[in-house]
Amino acid sequence: MSDNFIPGGRSVPAAADRLRELADAGVPEHLRPWLGETGVGALVVKMGIKFLEMSPERMVATMPVEGNTQAFGILHGGAHVVMAETLGSLAASIHAGPGRAALGIEVGATHHRSVSSGLVTGTALALQLGRTLTVHEVVMTDDAGRRLSTARITNLIREAG
Repeated sequence: MSDNFIPGGRSVPAAADRLRELADAGVPEHLRPWLGETGVGALVVKMGIKFLEMSPERMVATMPVEGNTQAFGILHGGAHVVMAETLGSLAASIHAGPGRAALGIEVGATHHRSVSSGLVTGTALALQLGRTLTVHEVVMTDDAGRRLSTARITNLIREAG
C-alpha cells in the first residue's frame, strides 16, 4: 500500500550538512540525533525558521517577515500556515517517539492582523497528545506581542515504515 504522505526517494543532504542545518535552525543538541537522518527540511531553511523551544507540549520558533511576503509587502498567509504545520508536526513527532511517525491530516488558520517587517514568533501548545492523534494550537505574534494568526493542526500518529 502506498500513501501520499511519505515521499519515496527524496533527496536528503549529506550527514554533515544535516547536522549543520539542525544547529543553524536552533534544534537542541539532544534532538539532533533523532532529526539527523532528515534535517529540518528545505522549506524550514528557506523560510528562515529558528527554533527556541522544542517539546511535545510546547514548541516555539521565529521566522523573519522579510523574504516571506506576498505581493503587497506583508507576511504571506501561507507562511503562517507553514510555520504552524512545522511547529505542530515536529511537536507531534517528538510525542510519537522512535519508530512512529506523525502525519499532518488537517491544518487551518485564522489571520487577525498583518505584519510587514520584523520577526514573527510561533508558539504551538498541545491541546491533545493521544496515542493516535495530536492536536496543537499555534499562535503567531509580532515583535510587539500582538496576535497575527491562530492555527490548529491535527496529526495522525502511526508506526513508521
